[in-house]
Amino acid sequence: MSESLEVLRRKISSAEDLGSVVRTMKVLAATSIFQYEQAVHSLSDYYHAIELGLNVCLRPTVSPRPITGDSSPPVKTVTKAIVFGSDQGLVGQFNDHLTAFVLNALKVAPGDKLILAVGERICGRLEDAGFSVSKLYSVPNSVAAITPLVSQILIDQEENHEKRETYIFHNRPASGQNYEPVKQRLLPLDDTWQAAYAQLQWPTKLLPEVLGSVESTVLALVHEYLFVSLFKATAESLASENACRLAAMQRAQRNIDDLLDRLRTTFHQTRQTSIDEELFDVISGFEALSGGER
Repeated sequence: MSESLEVLRRKISSAEDLGSVVRTMKVLAATSIFQYEQAVHSLSDYYHAIELGLNVCLRPTVSPRPITGDSSPPVKTVTKAIVFGSDQGLVGQFNDHLTAFVLNALKVAPGDKLILAVGERICGRLEDAGFSVSKLYSVPNSVAAITPLVSQILIDQEENHEKRETYIFHNRPASGQNYEPVKQRLLPLDDTWQAAYAQLQWPTKLLPEVLGSVESTVLALVHEYLFVSLFKATAESLASENACRLAAMQRAQRNIDDLLDRLRTTFHQTRQTSIDEELFDVISGFEALSGGER
């Protein structure tokens, strides 16, 4: 019986150690969610300022040179997809749901498919689905690491002079601790894109003017638009990943608490049974000795 008690003690100790690890991971996930959500929130006002700047530059009265440059159609139609996944564990079906969403979207996309993957796991799933990933990037592990990633993606984008339909795919935080896959059209900056910004309403009655070259101003705003769009997608993907991990840790903690309750109950019952048996042995021995003396 003492051996059974020792086994239960080891199990309880292991469960308590695991619970401590889970609580630590919960704190880390919650902290990460906060910093990524703060990054997304801090971009909202800046993104709105970029929209207003594009509105001023793209108004019909200003009429800048087309951003897309040469209006001749591309020789070959290519659809580019930038997919943000996760490389860490304890995220459930995070990559699987995003892969299914990307596959459904690319099935109806025209031409060949060119995929840029952020994360080795999402890259592997896309390749298993039959797509060829042309570029692989590492998933950033902090807010400070997002900027180098986005800068590298933009550099690779500028090196490619072909006109391509470019989309961003990533998971975005939803209500509670859920997430949802989303798609955003990033390029080209065609007439439809320009018309959408030109139709925005200026918030005041005093209309601003562009000082200096309209073309250089538009190019600068477009660069910031691309940067903020990619940065926001990365931060939202990381926030969703950590929200998914936090939910998994909360489920794990509930399971560990239930396991500890069962183990402790079994331990106390086993210990009480052991004490009762020892008492019965003492009483039986005493009665046997008393009977022999009589």
